[in-house]
Formats: sequence, structure tokens, C-alpha cells
Amino acid sequence: MKNRKSVSLFVSMVFGAALTGAGVAHAATLSISCGAVGQELEFCKTGAEAWAKKTGNQVNLISTPNSATERLALYQQLLAAGASDVDVFQIDVVWPGILGNHFLDLAPYAKDVVKNHFAAIVQNNTVDGKLVAMPWFTDAGLLYYRKDLLAKHGAQPPQTWQELTDTAKKIQDAERAAGNDKMWGFVWQGRAYEGLTCNALEWVSSYNGGTIVDDKGKITINNPKAIAALDTAAGWVKTISPEGVLNYTEEESRGVFQSGNAVFMRNWPYAWPLAQGPESAIKDKVGVSALPRGGADGRHAATLGGWQLSVSKYSKNKELAADLVMYLTSAEEQKRRAIHGAYNPTIESLYKDADVLKAVPFFGELYDTFVNAVARPSTVTGAKYNQVSNEFWNAVHGVLSGRAKAQDSLAQLETSLKRMSRGGKW
Repeated sequence: MKNRKSVSLFVSMVFGAALTGAGVAHAATLSISCGAVGQELEFCKTGAEAWAKKTGNQVNLISTPNSATERLALYQQLLAAGASDVDVFQIDVVWPGILGNHFLDLAPYAKDVVKNHFAAIVQNNTVDGKLVAMPWFTDAGLLYYRKDLLAKHGAQPPQTWQELTDTAKKIQDAERAAGNDKMWGFVWQGRAYEGLTCNALEWVSSYNGGTIVDDKGKITINNPKAIAALDTAAGWVKTISPEGVLNYTEEESRGVFQSGNAVFMRNWPYAWPLAQGPESAIKDKVGVSALPRGGADGRHAATLGGWQLSVSKYSKNKELAADLVMYLTSAEEQKRRAIHGAYNPTIESLYKDADVLKAVPFFGELYDTFVNAVARPSTVTGAKYNQVSNEFWNAVHGVLSGRAKAQDSLAQLETSLKRMSRGGKW
């Protein structure tokens, strides 16, 4: 009981909850945790307000840490204590296996609507036969580029990482010589956290170096192609990427790019409307393409991202919380979020919607990138995924920072993962 009370106190101290709703007497009050990367919190707020107005209830918005790693740790603390402070949790695509036993089965509420969502994401959100989360928006890593600078310097969007390296260096040096000494060639997410796992998995997969652990549980990361991928990325630091990139998350890299001080950026689709916003220094100067291949025999690889909504089984208003989830993940709400915030729908038909494609043209152009994105090995590693990812991002960060050689770091990582997996049995 003491632990449960301390968690409740922790929530009230850490989060400033923004009350939304109709304010009807005797109405229920729900709490939903939302991310705050880019416009996330604002779109969660307006969606929750619309549901509150429709139903006559109230919704408290709880802003959580931007870092997925920090958010997961907080969720685990809350849920382990059985705290009822949060009714609806926004969870990462790799968390159903870690947190699923704390969530309500949403299948009875979703009914036939489930078939409208991407089947792979629904399957991802199904744990032990229970639909523990509804798909809210999906994601895949993209390459953003300054189309004006590429045109100015006679360059094309790069098809391989080597082309990106060469083009970034050429334009960076030319722009610095012309007076912009803050210009960098390429910014990305290099902090030791889940975002680095996403970036590094894209590099490794683009070189056909596997996905850390394959779908049978075999550890595959220690191979020459993965080593080559990390060596390539390590070569960017302090040449085309600032040393500070080793502490960048999504928002730090977007800040540099959107201020006009980077040629290329790796980020998620949410960055598009912000880069195109009226106050953006690069409005109408941005192009978007698939991430480069590892080489002539490589592939375009984008890590699958995205967020889901789950109902805590400790909620005191489970039925209402499930209704809120179904509203926020509906086709109407996903269309609104796609048009105004570039949040990728999980409902396939919206990728053919004229209004959506007018607002975000690359949704149609890069459709294959989104539906064929590379999944992190969360399903096969289950509850141990976070430990696997932690080992991976730390191994990669050691290489990027120059503390370790890729060959040594991946060999050590393989040993650690084998010990963790008990011979491939996760």
C-alpha cells in the first residue's frame, strides 16, 4: 500500500495535468498519458477534448518524458504498483510484450473495426490472444533533405549511405565557405536510448546485416555487414555530424535541421508539418525520401515505429477508457491527425484518401516504406526486449563515440545477448 501511495504522489508531483472536457456534474474523469514530441501533446489534447465534449466526461492529460526509455521506466513503476492514476497509456510499438499483462483486452470493444487496421500491427499488439492495445499511428524512419541546397549544388537525393556522406560533406563545406559556419551535413538521433536502436537498426538492415535477433530467437548481430554499417556511421561524427549528435534525440536533431543548419536529417514523419510551418526557417525547402541503402547490394531500411493506446486494468473506469481509445484510434480521428500533424494512419484506406495525400504527399510516395518497415525484435524477445535494446544501443554508442571498435563491440554484445537468452530461448 505504501508503494502504491508513493507512486500516486509521484504522478501528481511530476505531471501537470491539463484538464479538458465539458465539465458536466457527476461526469467521470479519465487520465491519459500522451507524448510531447513535436505536436503530439496538442493533438492528443484536441482529440481528448472532442471525445469529452461528445460524451460529457472529462479528461486529464498527463505529459510524459519525451525519451521512450524514460517513459517505459515510469510506466513500469506505475503499473507494477497497480496505480489507477492513469486510465489510458500511450505505448510504443515494442512494449506490448513488456507491459501487456497490465492492460485490458480491447477486442470486445474493437469488434469489426480491427480489420481496418494494418494486420501486422494488430498482431503485434496481441499478447497471449488478447488485444492489449489499439493502433493509433504508425511510423518509419525517413530522410529529410534541403531540396534547395541539393539543387544549388547540383546534387540528387542520395541512394546509398556513401552518396549521403559525400553529398553532405560537399554541401556542408561549400555552405561554410559561403558564410554559414553552423552548417552540418547530417543530423540524427545518437543519444544512448531507444531512438539510437531505431537508427542503428536501419543502418545494419540497410547493409543486409540482420535485425539483432532473428524471428527464431537466434542472435545475428555479430556479422561483417553489421560491423561495416557501424563503421560507416562512426565516420560521420565530427565530419558531417556534430559531436553533439551523440546526445541528440528527435527534437534536438529537428531543431538543428529546422533552423537551417543541416543538409540532411533522419527523423519520423511528425517533423514534416513542423518543418513546413509558418515560422520554420526552411518552409517549402524540404524534401523527403526513403533512407539510403547500405550499398549497391543493400536495401532501403526504415525501422518500424508507432504508438498504440492501452487501457490499464487498474482503471476505475474501464468501459469509458476503452470508449476513449476507440474514439482516438477511429478513422475520423486518424484522418484529422494525418492531415494536420502528418501522423501516419494505421488504417490502410486512409493512404488513398485524397485529403490526406494532398496534405502529406509522401504518404503515397513512400507507402511501401511504411508497410515494409523493419520491426525491432520485440516479439521474439518478449519481456526482455528492453534489456536487449539497452545492450544494443550502448554497444553502438560506444562505437560512435570512439570508445570501442565495431568488431569488438558487436562480439561483446553477442556474448551478452547469449547469456541473456539462455541459448536462444527468450
